[in-house]
Amino acid sequence: MPKTYNWGIIGPGNIAHKFAEDLSKLDNARLSAVASRSQDRADQFARQYGAPHAYDSYEALLQCPELDVVYIATPHSEHYRNTMACLEAGIPVLCEKAFAFNAQETKAMIELAQSKQVFLMEALWTRFLPTTQKVLELIQSDAIGRVASVKADFGFKAGFDPGSRLFNPELAGGALLDIGIYPVFIAYLMMGRPERIQAIARLGQTGVDEELGVLFQMTDGRMAHLHATLLANTKTEAFIYGEKGTIHMHTRWHEPTHFSLIGEDRRPQNFHFDYHTNGYSYEAQEVMRCLNEGLTESPLWPLSSTLELMEILDEIRAEIGLVYPGERR
Repeated sequence: MPKTYNWGIIGPGNIAHKFAEDLSKLDNARLSAVASRSQDRADQFARQYGAPHAYDSYEALLQCPELDVVYIATPHSEHYRNTMACLEAGIPVLCEKAFAFNAQETKAMIELAQSKQVFLMEALWTRFLPTTQKVLELIQSDAIGRVASVKADFGFKAGFDPGSRLFNPELAGGALLDIGIYPVFIAYLMMGRPERIQAIARLGQTGVDEELGVLFQMTDGRMAHLHATLLANTKTEAFIYGEKGTIHMHTRWHEPTHFSLIGEDRRPQNFHFDYHTNGYSYEAQEVMRCLNEGLTESPLWPLSSTLELMEILDEIRAEIGLVYPGERR
């Protein structure tokens, strides 16, 4: 009989609710524990999703005897601390993106996981969606030829709150780590690490990037054109241009959606998928598949890719002059 994995959640925010909803639809997953800085909030979340254990501190959750794996959904600024505590306790971790403040923290997290032989994965859920998997399959089968360029955006109009995770620099707020990571990710996934990065940003009154534009150039001259903003609702689409065709990932491309393959005849071939969850189920399934096989990282999104992505994000921040207070360097 297949093993049922007991999950813990640290940080019961909006994304954690969606993740918990998806866990409830998986036969081999069970939400066992949740931790918040508020006992009332933890209790409410536990009742809503049937978790038997609720804790008023993140540290207390680590003492739960049933845990097989922990999903970390706290603000970016807390990922390093929360992940390191779980790894020190020998508990496998799925940590939300952006993985940490910077590459230095990311390296430390990876080194600890590897030294203790404990599973660790970045929760870059888009990588595991059937849309992304099919797009990669088509590219690998030469459906559009060699990828020549990528264009991607992500934008929504966020209500300004200087204390919120989106605008508070203490919480690593701003467009880049929250939503800009998606266009950066798709360009990296399709084209690899850029040789040259140019970026400009509009820094708001709290000092974080409220909008940014990024250009990548590869060693062979190919380019990616990327945009993210907290100031306007954009179409949030991605285009992967090949030498003999195009893949158009429709809005909102980073979520469960559909895409079109446009060949040299300019006639679109549409690909639709039968989704029954919010889309977070696929990353959870990948974690459990890896744990079942005794792996300490995912071959689909290895820790080396997480580190390279964070190094790219660091380079973008250097370009726009953005430093977060209190980040470890």
